[in-house]
Amino acid sequence: MTRRSDAKERLLASTLELVSERSYAGVGVQELCEHAGVKKGSFYYFFKSKQDLMLEALAHQSRVIDQMLFAPALASDLPPLERIERLFHLTYEFQKPMTEKTERVRGCFFGNLALELSTQDESIRHCLDRIFRTAVASIRNTVEEAIKTGDLPEVDAQSTAEAILAYWEGVILLAKVRNQPELLKKLARGAKEIAITGKKDAAG
Repeated sequence: MTRRSDAKERLLASTLELVSERSYAGVGVQELCEHAGVKKGSFYYFFKSKQDLMLEALAHQSRVIDQMLFAPALASDLPPLERIERLFHLTYEFQKPMTEKTERVRGCFFGNLALELSTQDESIRHCLDRIFRTAVASIRNTVEEAIKTGDLPEVDAQSTAEAILAYWEGVILLAKVRNQPELLKKLARGAKEIAITGKKDAAG
C-alpha cells in the first residue's frame, strides 16, 4: 500500500507557525518549503501561489478556532451571557501555551493578517470578512437566546454581536501589545457589559 503524503498538511502548519511569528510578507515560498521539509515542486503541486496557500490556511484555522473556541465557549451548558464571558477565558487558555513557548503573545491569526493585508489583497480580505461574519453569527445566536430568556433587553442582536467580536479582537490586540495574555481573563466581563448596555438600534 502506498503511504499517503502529509506534505500539504505540513505546508499548512508551517504557514500558520511562520506567519504568526512574523508576517505574511516576511515569509517566502522557499522558506515555507524548507520549514515543512517539502520540495518546491511539491508546493506548486498543491498550491498555485503563496496566496492560494494562505487562503487554505485561513480556512483550516477557521475550523480549528470554531472547534476549540467558539463551539465550546458558546455551548448551551451555561446561561447565554456566561458563554460570552467564557469565550475570553478559553481564548486565554488557547493563547497561553503559545505564549509560554515563545514568550510572546501571538494574538489572533485573523486579526494580525487583517491588519497587514486588508488594503493589499482583496481575496484574503474577503476570506477574512467571511470568517469574522461567521463568528458574529455564532455570537448573535447567543445574544438572541439571552433576549428570549430575559437576560438581555430588546437589544439589536446583530450590532451587539459585532460589538462583542470587535471587543474580543481588541482585547487580544491589547494582550499582544502588552504581552500579557492574562488581560483576556481580566477584561472578559467587559463583553457581558457590552451586551447588557446595548441599545435596541445601535445605528440610531
